[in-house]
Amino acid sequence: MPANRFNGFTDYGVGIGLRVPHYQHIFAEKPVVDWFEIISENYMVDGGRPLQVLDQILDQYRVVQHGVSMYFGSSQALDREHLKRLKELTRRTKTPWLSDHLCWGSVDGRYTHDLLPLPYTFEAVRITASRIREVQDFLEIPIAVENVSSYAEFHESQMTEWEFLNEVVHAADCGILLDVNNIYVSSQNHHFNPMDYVNAVAADRVAQIHIAGHSKFEKYTLDTHDHPVLDPVWAMYEHAIQRVGVTATLLEWDDNIPSFDEVHAEALKANRYLNAATTPLPIPQSSREETRA
Repeated sequence: MPANRFNGFTDYGVGIGLRVPHYQHIFAEKPVVDWFEIISENYMVDGGRPLQVLDQILDQYRVVQHGVSMYFGSSQALDREHLKRLKELTRRTKTPWLSDHLCWGSVDGRYTHDLLPLPYTFEAVRITASRIREVQDFLEIPIAVENVSSYAEFHESQMTEWEFLNEVVHAADCGILLDVNNIYVSSQNHHFNPMDYVNAVAADRVAQIHIAGHSKFEKYTLDTHDHPVLDPVWAMYEHAIQRVGVTATLLEWDDNIPSFDEVHAEALKANRYLNAATTPLPIPQSSREETRA
């Protein structure tokens, strides 16, 4: 959604991920970029080259933090030292909001370093929402949770993925980072209509959107982030923008990374849909809101 409390009332336009192969070009050419997304964990250090680069970027550009290790769906206690370092970084970057994934990935202090899907149960809603609230309260900035691409499902699930996402964000009172490529990938692997997901998601809580490339294999579709956005994902993005309105959009390109200009040009294709968007489609009042009223 345009400028709402889940993205710190900002209107950031189109950004790209800050990646090592592009450092030299950025510092030498100073390209015009709406904003950069950084992976928080890459800069949660005491000093050295990462923070030196980050400070140079912050001198000229707006930055939003994106995490890959919060594992909101894990049941173990949150790592307080990790949260302290994360808060220090948010103060350094002045990120208006922070995103991480709606997943699990750690057990008994051991980390898988993967974004594993959750069972879509009410118990998982309770645990996940509680952890998101705890992190959001500690960091004192809005949090947006991202839907992940998935390659397995749980028999215990009591609802669809989009119903689970909506339940979590309402219970946690947080935002959504809507990754339309991840929706498409999961829809191909689990055989559902991806537009049903976009139409059902709590549009008034969307703080940011991700677009990316994926790869189709014989038995599954993989979220590879290694080439341009494919036509079905652009179609989903167009529909999402029509539904939620002009929203900060980020192109992910994390493997086989081409030149900065090529990545930036691919990201800027999003402007054709953002510029065409006028008034977002009406958002139906949810039964939850009716109950509150």
